[in-house]
Amino acid sequence: MALLLDRVPFDGLDGAGDESFDAWLTAEREDARAARVEVLRLLATHPDISAVPAQKWQRLWHEADPERAELHLRASRAATADGTVRKVEGRGRPAADLSASLAATRQASSGRQIARPRISARSRGLRAQRIGFCKARDGTNIAYASVGSGPPLLKAANWLNHLEFDWASPIWGQSFAAIARYRSFIRYDERGCGLSDWEVEDLSFEAFVEDLEAVADKLELERFPLLGISQGCAVSIEYAVRHPERVSGLVLLGGYAAGWRHSASPEEQARRVAVRTLTELGWGTDNPAYRHIFSQTFMPEATAADLEWFDDFQRQTTSPKNAARFQDAFGLIDIRHRLAEVKAPTLVLHSKYDQRIPLELGRAVASGIPDARFVPLESRNHILVDREPAWRVCLGTVAQFLAEKGI
Repeated sequence: MALLLDRVPFDGLDGAGDESFDAWLTAEREDARAARVEVLRLLATHPDISAVPAQKWQRLWHEADPERAELHLRASRAATADGTVRKVEGRGRPAADLSASLAATRQASSGRQIARPRISARSRGLRAQRIGFCKARDGTNIAYASVGSGPPLLKAANWLNHLEFDWASPIWGQSFAAIARYRSFIRYDERGCGLSDWEVEDLSFEAFVEDLEAVADKLELERFPLLGISQGCAVSIEYAVRHPERVSGLVLLGGYAAGWRHSASPEEQARRVAVRTLTELGWGTDNPAYRHIFSQTFMPEATAADLEWFDDFQRQTTSPKNAARFQDAFGLIDIRHRLAEVKAPTLVLHSKYDQRIPLELGRAVASGIPDARFVPLESRNHILVDREPAWRVCLGTVAQFLAEKGI
């Protein structure tokens, strides 16, 4: 609840109505802020939370409501003045715990470096991003978001996205925050998932390209680099061929030019069909086994906590029917004939031991695009996680590439 309340309620709706609407919006946000402060207070003084997480909640409470937290601290000091450790506010938290935690908060504010939870940077990114909507050619509503400032970098959608949930991700959040430090970073939820329309007739590769076109046109981007991940690589390549005057560069990670219907062996195709059936039948259930099939192949070296998060994230991001339809659409992708037509400078990165998309498919993309640079990464993960060395190599290589090309 504390993390949910840390978001900006109805983000992107500022100025969307008249004065009465603005007044209502302000009141809702004030109520949410007050609720968050109260939740933090309850967590900070809860008797059943152990010392380490308690210090986190105490620090966050102090940041959100310093006056009340200081009063609480002074009361706890008075309670322990005679040398005893007493409970505070009837919640059972030893006053010494709160005192130490708030002392650490004051040290941090005075310049000493205190480690902060990773979620804070991502929460700031969620609060800062600007969400809007545009319509694709067939009328489908596509949600997009931008965060940061500087030259634009547009990321094509991939499996699966959610403009809000991505920021809390142990997979995407840190990467997005790193990009947004130097760029105006633009993302969108493709049709069928996230904040975009789920009930759509057309869930095809052509529609995915039109979603990207709609976002670029809506934001009036004149010239920009494109970031493609997984099937987003093929979407980015097709867009670059259609609009060479607008794409200044391509950064492609873990991609392929031909989907599994064209490139996989008969045995692998049979496995994919079986997984598709399991997806349609079991995706929406409480049993994570169906979604775990994907999690394990996407990130075999991720922690159990990261895999659990990704399992639940997938269920919240799209419907069982669409999850199956996405697999069909990805399998039919084939842009091998378009590779030689790419004019933009291109960087292709691919994990050497990718369990989802084999290295040779990434190498084929690089060899087919004129003068493309290919960088294999020491990882088994299809989606890089920020704790592995390959993640840092990837970010550094991309930054160097963009700087060298002046884009």
